[in-house]
Amino acid sequence: MDPRNFFAELKRRNVYRVAVAYAIIAWLLIQIATQTFPFFAIPIWGVRLVVSLVLLGFPVALIFAWIFELTPEGLKRTGEVAPHQSIARRTGRKLDFVIIAVLLGVITFLLVSRTRRAPPPVAAAPEKTIAVLPFENLSDEKENAYFADGVQDDVLTAISKIADLKVISRTSVLSYPPGASRDLSEIADALRVAHVVEGSVRRSGGNVRVTARLIEARTKVQLWAEHYDRKWADIFAIQSEIAQKIADQLRAKLSPTEQADIEAPPTKNMEAYDLYLRAKTVSRNAVDGRREIIEERTKLLGQAIVLDPTFVGALCQFARAHLAAYWFNHDRTPARLGLAKDALDAAARLRPGDAEVHLTRARLHYWGYRDYASALAELELALRTRPNEHEAVYFTSLIERRQGEWEKSLRNNEAAARMDPRNVNVFDNLATTQIALRRYAEAARTLDGILEWRPDDLNMRLTRAWVDIFSRADLQPLQNLLSGHAAQSADPDFLASARLQLALAQRDYRAAREALDAYRQPELRPELSDLAYVTPREWYEGLIAGALGEPQVAEAAFLAARERAAASVARRPDDGRALMALAQIDARLGRKEAAIRGGERAAELLSVAKDALDGPIILRRLAGVYAQIGEINRALDKLELAVGTPNSVHYGSLKLDEVWDPLRREARFETIVASLASKDN
Repeated sequence: MDPRNFFAELKRRNVYRVAVAYAIIAWLLIQIATQTFPFFAIPIWGVRLVVSLVLLGFPVALIFAWIFELTPEGLKRTGEVAPHQSIARRTGRKLDFVIIAVLLGVITFLLVSRTRRAPPPVAAAPEKTIAVLPFENLSDEKENAYFADGVQDDVLTAISKIADLKVISRTSVLSYPPGASRDLSEIADALRVAHVVEGSVRRSGGNVRVTARLIEARTKVQLWAEHYDRKWADIFAIQSEIAQKIADQLRAKLSPTEQADIEAPPTKNMEAYDLYLRAKTVSRNAVDGRREIIEERTKLLGQAIVLDPTFVGALCQFARAHLAAYWFNHDRTPARLGLAKDALDAAARLRPGDAEVHLTRARLHYWGYRDYASALAELELALRTRPNEHEAVYFTSLIERRQGEWEKSLRNNEAAARMDPRNVNVFDNLATTQIALRRYAEAARTLDGILEWRPDDLNMRLTRAWVDIFSRADLQPLQNLLSGHAAQSADPDFLASARLQLALAQRDYRAAREALDAYRQPELRPELSDLAYVTPREWYEGLIAGALGEPQVAEAAFLAARERAAASVARRPDDGRALMALAQIDARLGRKEAAIRGGERAAELLSVAKDALDGPIILRRLAGVYAQIGEINRALDKLELAVGTPNSVHYGSLKLDEVWDPLRREARFETIVASLASKDN
């Protein structure tokens, strides 16, 4: 065939036009695939499949255009179509329109792609960041799960001693238990780390098998893996070897001190170590002030210390358990504080420069003596030897808050949140600080962020509802929460306490009585900002009976509440919180002089200058005492002082709380309420 005739025939049969149209449409399909497939989580092989099919289809389309022609009767072989019956030219014009239309679509696509504002790129996690996920328990005895938890925790602790690495704290990794489906890329994004460690533990008699692997989270490439079959007594050597291997893989530099610290066994008594691991598991969910948990920890750690009096880790944890009993008012006696100090002194004699010793002494200064400067100095010493220690940063923020250093406290709380990004206590305290500063919008964002990864956390949802109450006196979110399906599965006491607070705010005293009857404990925590205070349930019985017109029932209830509060004061005569609770009861009983004396003494013991967190609560409650006994001007003076003090009064509380009813006709009171209405920033 003459080449000139061949090319003319290609043109007549629209092969050129089909080629151009196919190429443009194919390019557009590939662009759409590359842009949209990742959004729908379609793997990369899906894009490759589209590209392959498009390439394979190109010669097929050209051959098809050469062999066949579209006629009014349908597709026919080109050779079978008489020249006067051919509509190839008309089909060619249609193809021209198709090409023009597709080109316009391509131009539009390119313009949108170029002008669309690209989202900011997500910064890659630093190379030397790591999270040690909970190890799987492969032991035949499932009760040995505490042992697997302990091995993982000690491996994490060993790695965190290496200053050249950034290690996510224990509480955050607990969100990703073994056995559950763990997407390492998602975990790494949530925790902002480049690497994760996974492992398993099998314990059988006197033998253990520990498996560990280091994985690059983004690519899911295993960088290192090893299994250790050893005697149970060799567990410390295994843990230090794992830490050393991980440091080598990540090219982390170890100082001689860090090397020695990692290699040093915590105890030579394996029975004591077993008890220590059990005690750590009891208190695994961070600081917990429940009496039964403190008692169980104390018992197990005491047994461990008897077996090995030189076990520094057990001595420090034993001291902390006693300090928790003291701080949370389970046993606020000099004897309890002495037990904590004796254990700490024993640990300090053995290893005076140990970070654990500094951390525990910081708690002694803070919880035992409210000596904030000394506590901060100890925390700084702990951070020098263990810069990954989230607890030191977190407690620094708590102490700075007590000192009234609110901005410093916020910065350190945020730093602790970066070190422990799934620790609900850290974020809860951040929100509490924001609420104290009346930064309600910031608190709402913090709590909404928590609820993204803890959507079923009723305590956080309750706190979020209180933000709306404090800022706008809006009770609807709390009402929706308590009437919703999720609340029905909550702890009965939790639900009853929340319903009591809602009913009191709504002045629905019959509903309040029903809620109180459903509450099983002898004492209640009255509201979000007063978590350090406990109130006798008889106080609420008296409050409700008085509002329902039952004065004799109210007086009997307040007298019973007073008896309980007086017993607390006898045990803790220098505790401003206990004195204030008694003063408030005396005010309800009409004991004016006793109420003033007790309230002012409480304000003296726990002033704002001494404690910027509890002091403002005492100040606000003293204003309430004055209001209830008819000292209107003194009440208003205290409220005006409280307005300029963080963690004292909120717009919603002043609008809703019945304690302020004696002040509601006062112009000064209305001015105070109005001044707080605009504080939601």
